[in-house]
Amino acid sequence: MRILIVEDEVHLAEALTQILKKHNYSVDAVHDGQSGLDNALSGIYDCLLLDIMLPEMDGITLLKTIRGKGISTPVILLTAKGEISDKISGLDYGADDYIAKPFSTEELLARIRAALRRRGEVVPEDALKLGDIDLNTGNLKLTCKGKELKLILKESELLELLMSRKNAVTSKEQIIEKLWGFDSEVEHNNVEVYISFIRKKLTFLNSSVRINTIRGVGYVLEVAS
Repeated sequence: MRILIVEDEVHLAEALTQILKKHNYSVDAVHDGQSGLDNALSGIYDCLLLDIMLPEMDGITLLKTIRGKGISTPVILLTAKGEISDKISGLDYGADDYIAKPFSTEELLARIRAALRRRGEVVPEDALKLGDIDLNTGNLKLTCKGKELKLILKESELLELLMSRKNAVTSKEQIIEKLWGFDSEVEHNNVEVYISFIRKKLTFLNSSVRINTIRGVGYVLEVAS
């Protein structure tokens, strides 16, 4: 899961980034409303943490703009204690939730999980299951029929993405944007390398789960009948 933080308090943004990365989220952070808008409009994020008071463009305007353009990404507002009217405006304009500063790590993580569940996403905690495989995104272990393998982080992130989109084709561009960011210089052959690594591990585990290539389109994770 990829999260965008739009927060002008740089130290807070950095702290949130480290916390979320520790819990296996991919994170980008920007510090003004216009940069937040540019990033949000890419459509690559699964959740936005959005401060209300921002330079260049305030959070409410940003929220109204992305909702007006059909971006349905869950948005959690980061609000100061007394901003009652802004909270109401945010919810009216399409925010999914708000959390008042200061907040605990546990509360923030719970609200993110709740927002993702409401959207129907697979939340990256504990094990994800598809067919005969179980992926634990916490310890990066892939299990099948009693056999277990340790993955590296990018393998786990890629397999998690494909599992969350089971039976749907995922393009190389989508993979790069989700795993490395939309402004990354990573090339398509990097994706091919990690796809090859995962295929070999699924074969080693004798799993019925397969990564099929749709030529010219991308990859789809399917369970062989």
